[in-house]
Amino acid sequence: MDWINVIVQGTLLGGLYTLIAAGLSLIFGVMRLVNIAHGDLIVLAAYLGLTAATVLGINPLVTLIVAIPAMAGIGYVLQRVVLNRTLGEDILPPLLTTFGISVILQNGLLEVYSADPQKMNAGALEAASFDVAGLTLGLLPVITFAVAVAVIAGLQWVFYRTALGRAFRATSDNQEIAQLMGLNKAHVFGLAMALSLVVTAIAGIFLGIRTSFDPSIGPGRLIFGFEAVIIGGLGNLWGTLAGGVILGVAQAVGAQINPGWQVLAGHVVFLVVLAVRPNGLFPRMNG
Repeated sequence: MDWINVIVQGTLLGGLYTLIAAGLSLIFGVMRLVNIAHGDLIVLAAYLGLTAATVLGINPLVTLIVAIPAMAGIGYVLQRVVLNRTLGEDILPPLLTTFGISVILQNGLLEVYSADPQKMNAGALEAASFDVAGLTLGLLPVITFAVAVAVIAGLQWVFYRTALGRAFRATSDNQEIAQLMGLNKAHVFGLAMALSLVVTAIAGIFLGIRTSFDPSIGPGRLIFGFEAVIIGGLGNLWGTLAGGVILGVAQAVGAQINPGWQVLAGHVVFLVVLAVRPNGLFPRMNG
């Protein structure tokens, strides 16, 4: 029963990693952009949530109504004003640009909020739990996992059932033909980044409730996001969910064997998957 509990807890942890990774997967799928600043944008969302909760005196989950539109606006402006100018055949300019944005965000947050760890207080929700078949499940991890599944399902629906999704896929497949068909590439990419940062806002709020954070933790979260995306398969949204769960279970199993092995176990599983299946377990299929 102990090992079953470990796997279940690891699966629930995978929900948080899925939220962290989903925005990365979306952006890579639409414009082949590797966003080095993704982790720092998650931390920015957490600080926005913290500020809103403190100033307005509301529950951290309610701050999503502030964080989501704010991050969406930041994403659209960032893409239209900065990142669109760097996109092209060479992957280096957008990489260097997002690295620069990462450095700016870290230092900006450090100036405004200091290096002291912060945490959002969700009250009773953080300690609430319930029993299922002899297992004790935390309410917050279960909610996080449910939200992660809903986010992936929502993104999948947007991609394959809406006009916006068709614009994403058309622009991703062939930018020149999409432009000839009347799509504004710059606007489509801006909307893609806005949607990515909507997911990032959700990830930031749940991260800020679950654990303490400070301006320097972004790169660490970025690594977990990359690992989940690559394990699942680049650009595959359901694969990202699977990758997040695999990473979470690997870390939980590692921690059960030796508390010092939690993060290492996830990295080892990532390297094994990369060695055996370089394109990930569920590489993206066009369609």
